[in-house]
Amino acid sequence: MFLNAQKPGLIKDPYIYQPDSIMLDLEDAVAEKEKDAARFSLYHALQEINYRGIECIVRINGLDTDLWEEDVRCAVAGGADGIRIPKTETAGDVKKVEAAVEQAEQEFGREPGSVLIMAALESAKGVLNALSICSASDRLFGIALSGGDYTKDLQTRITGTGVELMGARQLMIIAARAAGVQCFDTVYTDLNDMEGFRREVEMIHMMGFDGKSVINPRQIAPVHKIYTPTEKEIIFAQKVVREIDEKKKLGIGVFTVDGKMIDIAFYDGAKRTLALAKAAGVLKEEC
Repeated sequence: MFLNAQKPGLIKDPYIYQPDSIMLDLEDAVAEKEKDAARFSLYHALQEINYRGIECIVRINGLDTDLWEEDVRCAVAGGADGIRIPKTETAGDVKKVEAAVEQAEQEFGREPGSVLIMAALESAKGVLNALSICSASDRLFGIALSGGDYTKDLQTRITGTGVELMGARQLMIIAARAAGVQCFDTVYTDLNDMEGFRREVEMIHMMGFDGKSVINPRQIAPVHKIYTPTEKEIIFAQKVVREIDEKKKLGIGVFTVDGKMIDIAFYDGAKRTLALAKAAGVLKEEC
């Protein structure tokens, strides 16, 4: 969930809405003349507020400004879990921020490698370079689509149909999976269209995205509901894991579960379903 780092009323207690991660924004949400004030607010929030286990990521200003390096220092000094790079277009952008993070970890006594990186892809160039960006650093845990700037770069607009974003979404999820990192979808800005939001989350879930960026607490519950495995999915995944474990001992490679043909290729997906269910609190034991 994106939050303006400058506004204490927004960043003091977002944990009550139970987001999985909060994005404390120093970039677009903060006016140019308020950047120093936003950093001050950010640092003290990270130092003094108990976010109760919620991941805290800081979106820094663009690498084409003279602001981002101080943003990184502030975020690392405060104790942020990660840095989001806006408008990432090349692997070099990631490496540049990685070097700044490493230096800040040393300066402020953070454990080496503890501050992670997320790259936001917001242009045609960035999307086309998705694989090299995903592979640029061991610190990079994921990439995220920024639909507004991306569609502007494509000389189109957000239509609500998803057509204008389909190519970027597909390419990004393929690149992320190839590199072994996570992939997150862009925000849905029409807060009055909750049905449209639900449909979009269902679509990106089916595409393989790891999550959805949100801008309002009302959007959190629908995302959690869609991404939490159903009881039927959990039961089936338990059967698949159990049957594969047993059949391997007997040298059997292909068999059926509830009338569906199953082999070892289904194993990792079933284990991931159980892990998600456990993380969501709807399953105590994996199997």
